[in-house]
Amino acid sequence: MRRGGTGRVPCEQLRRPIDGGSGVPRRVILIATALVLTATLLTAPAAYVARAFVTGPDVTNAVGGRGITWRPCEREPDVDCGTLAVPIDWSKPNGPAVRLALARRRATDPAARIGSLLANPGGPGNSGVDDILRNPSGFSEEIRRRFDIVGHDPRGVARSGSVTCPASVYNEMPDPVITSEAAFRSWVAYGKRLHAGCRELTGPLYDHLDAADVARDMDAVRAALGEERLTSYGVSYGTLAQQMYAELFPGRVRAMVLDGNMDHSLTVKEFQVSEAAAVQDGFDEFVAWCERDAGCVLHGRDVRALWRGLLERAERGELSWPGLFGRMVRAHDLLWLGVVLNEAPAWRRQAATLLALAGGPVPGDLPDPPGNGRAYGEFAELPTAILCEDFDLSLRDYAEYADVLRAANAVAPDLRYNPMPMGDMPICQGRLPGNPPHRLRYTGDAPLLVATSLHDPETPYGWSANVARQLGGKATLLTYEGWGHGVYGMTGCVTAVMDAYLISLTVPAPDARCPAEEPQG
Repeated sequence: MRRGGTGRVPCEQLRRPIDGGSGVPRRVILIATALVLTATLLTAPAAYVARAFVTGPDVTNAVGGRGITWRPCEREPDVDCGTLAVPIDWSKPNGPAVRLALARRRATDPAARIGSLLANPGGPGNSGVDDILRNPSGFSEEIRRRFDIVGHDPRGVARSGSVTCPASVYNEMPDPVITSEAAFRSWVAYGKRLHAGCRELTGPLYDHLDAADVARDMDAVRAALGEERLTSYGVSYGTLAQQMYAELFPGRVRAMVLDGNMDHSLTVKEFQVSEAAAVQDGFDEFVAWCERDAGCVLHGRDVRALWRGLLERAERGELSWPGLFGRMVRAHDLLWLGVVLNEAPAWRRQAATLLALAGGPVPGDLPDPPGNGRAYGEFAELPTAILCEDFDLSLRDYAEYADVLRAANAVAPDLRYNPMPMGDMPICQGRLPGNPPHRLRYTGDAPLLVATSLHDPETPYGWSANVARQLGGKATLLTYEGWGHGVYGMTGCVTAVMDAYLISLTVPAPDARCPAEEPQG
């Protein structure tokens, strides 16, 4: 899922060079990105996307033939930038290729260097290159001392052939919540036009976006880096490619941290209902914090009643964003605030934002308003196309859709459903995944570390627990007993366990747990 963000990468990143970052701490950036709630725009010509593709002998890079040519990034000379050509269709290794964008921070202590650590970003649609450019790349000082940290834009993302669609078609997108059989049929017809337009602009890569292909790309990167075995860290949607890597290349794993996992074995109903239960749990934890902490600006108030009132106003078209006259907020978009502000979690900010929406004072750190669902310019991105390649979210008809929605509503009386997968589900109608959902099978000898928080609002705790069971005896589940999505760096305990595993392959005890620490932000 779009952990640490909606997966809609700011398209200015697609037209600028691979260069410097902002230096903002990783968790702050994740929340800020998460508030970009609609597809962002490509103002560069469509020819830009074509420059990510090559044909002919360049594809020999895919097996490390010439490796990666590194150069200092233009505005961040301490970071190396490069590209690696890999086949668009791995069954045709000498066919057209896509250039994967890569960034590397070299180990700060070459004498202590263990090797390269490949970081897999969340999403789908988040940029691993941008994660590396942001100093200090989200990893501890000891990890940065011991490893070259390498990030990549997965195929179909940002500089690696971004999924690009005509804005004229994108802007005709129906309401994300389907209310009738006629609306369902309208969505199916619209989806055919949308996907045809996206395929035309994106090219053949559009049909080769799934996590199994990303796993094959990861192995090409491993070979090009000169590593005999892969050391990797992945968060959120990035864990799916890691799971596929463990399945496809079990003998090439050195160490693998899977943080906040996708569960590839789920049916469409299981997927949506478990997501709804997770966001409701996150909201319940927020309410409980507000009741016990006098620092919450809603302390002593009925938070659930206030939230219901905001949703009702949004449904009537009467809820506007504070300080922006005429910027109305739909109920579907309002739900995002109940999701993304629980990712860190940022409960103080969430409380202040809800109070401002209810007519209270406007805080200085008010997030940007939820998007209005329109693309301004000639092109739009659609990272949802990647999700459609990995999960079968197709439904027979409106009756099945309504059954899924009712089941989600039943487990989430306040949040109703998770707006990301529920809003993306209509786009996936009629799309058969290239990487069909299935239970994992890992036959390697290397130990794997699966990590999650007990109250993850995005990738439910049960997903990671199930992934650990599927991976078998070589997988250890690390539970952070607190809150948030993506737990590396959350507490000293969590970071120490992960670092010891990555550096010395020290595996924690079965069902290891780290105690919760009350969020301060």
